[in-house]
Parts: sequence; C-alpha cells; structure tokens
Amino acid sequence: MRHLVTSLVLALGCSTLASPGRAAEPKGPQRIAVHTAVTLPADVRHPEGLATNPANGDLYVGTFDAREPASARNNQVLRYSAAGKLLARYAFGPQPLTGLAFADGKLYILNFGASKLQRLDADFTERSKLEDVAQFGALEPPAVKPRTVANPDGSADQVVYAASGFAAINGMVFDTEMNLYVSDSFQGAIYRIARATSCAPCTVSVVSRDPLLATAGYLPFGANGLAFGKAPGVLYVCNAGDNRLLRMDLASGQLTVLAESLPGADGLMFHDGLLWIAANQADVVLGLDESGLVRVRAGEFTGIGADGSPGGLLFPASTAVSGQYMFVTNLALPLTAAAGDEWEERVGRWNLARFRLP
Repeated sequence: MRHLVTSLVLALGCSTLASPGRAAEPKGPQRIAVHTAVTLPADVRHPEGLATNPANGDLYVGTFDAREPASARNNQVLRYSAAGKLLARYAFGPQPLTGLAFADGKLYILNFGASKLQRLDADFTERSKLEDVAQFGALEPPAVKPRTVANPDGSADQVVYAASGFAAINGMVFDTEMNLYVSDSFQGAIYRIARATSCAPCTVSVVSRDPLLATAGYLPFGANGLAFGKAPGVLYVCNAGDNRLLRMDLASGQLTVLAESLPGADGLMFHDGLLWIAANQADVVLGLDESGLVRVRAGEFTGIGADGSPGGLLFPASTAVSGQYMFVTNLALPLTAAAGDEWEERVGRWNLARFRLP
C-alpha cells in the first residue's frame, strides 16, 4: 500500500510540474448574463449604432427608425455620460442611421437614409454643425454576379442577386492609419475612404464586390459589421442574411468563410482577442476566436418588462466597450408582415443592455 501511495503522489507531482499554472481547457462557451443598462427616452425607438469616446467614456447611440410614413420617424443620435446620464440629442428626422464610430475627437455617422458619411464633434449639442464627409451612390452593375453553390449530391445551385442601386451603407471600421472601411449591405461591396479624418474632399473607392458580400436570405442585409483582428491586413465582415462571418485578406482581396450558423450576424467588433458578433436573430452576443470557434455566449431574451422594454437581448444590433462592460443596442425591430408572430411587435420602450466582460 505504501508503494502504491508513493507512486500516486509522485505521479500527481509530475503531472503538476509538467503544466505549472495551466488552466483547464473549457468544455464549451462561457455563458454571461445580460442586464438593462439605459432606458431610452419615450420618443426614441430602434437603437442601432453604438460607439464610445475612450477619453471620457461617453456613449453614443444612433437609431434606425424606418417606419412608414416617413413623417412618423424620429431618428436621433444621443450622447450619454459614462454614468448613463443623457447629455445631448441630435435630430435626423426621417433618415435612419446605421453604424457609428469615434475617431480623432469626432463621431462618425453612417446616414443610411441619405447614403452619406457624416460627423459631429464628440461633445455635440443639438445646435452643433453636422458635416458631410462622403457620399455613396449606385454601383455598376448594381448587383454582384451570381454565386454557384455545390450540393452534397453532386448538383449545384446558382444564387442570382438583384439590387436597385441604393447604397445601403451599414458597418464601418477605422484602421490604424485612419483609413475607413464601410460595408454596403445591398450592393455587396466594401468601400475605403483614405485618411477619412483629414481628407478634403474625400474619395470613396471600392475595395471589394463579391457574391459573399450579398445575400438572398430572409434578412435583406448582406455585408454588415466590420472589424480588424490582430493582423492589420485582415478584415472581418459579417453577412447578416447568410448568417456568416467572412475573412478578407486586403492584400489579395480574397474572401473566405470563417464561421457559419451565426443567425443575423450584425454588429462586429474585435476586443481582447475575440470577435464579438451581435447575432440579432438569436438574441445573443457571441465572442469568437480568430479560428471561428465560439468562446462566449452573452445574453438571451427574457421577456417584456412592465414599462414595455425588452429584458436581456432582443434583436441586438451593435456593441461597444466602456470600462469593464460591453454595451449592446436592443434594436427590437419587427421584420415580418404578419401580426402577432414577433416579440418585437410588443416593445413599447427601447433600451441598451450591458454585460461584464470576461
């Protein structure tokens, strides 16, 4: 017995010495609860874009109010303090907004309704001057070429896309040299604006047009959120309608599929080694490593509160980091023509959620 105990002790000791401080490999994604952070004013609906000012923690929210008639819309950009106090609003009326980004003391805004990139001072008020930075327009041809999809039985499908020529600017990201990359969800394109914080006038160039950037899926938005990972020459792209995360090598222009089955892959950001995706049709935020493996699952929809606002996540669209927290917009946008089939229809007050970063 003594020899057996000694052998076990030695074996355990050798095992411990062989891997000092090594954490056990997780068995699955880490799960994180999400809580309400900010309830928006009663006259503001459908928060979509989100950005933060790293200097003071101010949080910026843009809305995608696309109701008909257009006269009913009340699109705005709101500025909150790090403590959640509403500091300022800026009205955009009937023009829905998508992506927001902060750079060099300015807030950059993708005005979806006007197909423009615009900007405001970081500490804007309702009287601040709104600057036009760049205009986006119809591409020729308006739709990308068809895509051939191989089937397991040896046959093949051909997906044919259509587009009207409307520039559906949606996501954006700056690189380290302040070049701005912008996605076009309808025309299947990625644009580039060189030195976007200082160019005058600014020129929009097309970096890529590819069938992988378009969609024929249920969600009518193709190329969406954008992010750079560890390598500056690699751009990641969400395709919301195809439920995919794409990887683009900027030097060659080659696009490849990194991850599938990401329902409504919408907003995208890279933070602390993970690609964070707002999966709007699954009501979760997913953290993927650069191999495409889901490492974190944050949130779920927990019901409609007494004030009419969603609990947890409901159609999350964008994320932003402030301090130890990741904030999320609850777009809560009904999509189907049928009545009574979506919880989004029952929302009467809109909000932002947040969770503590792992």
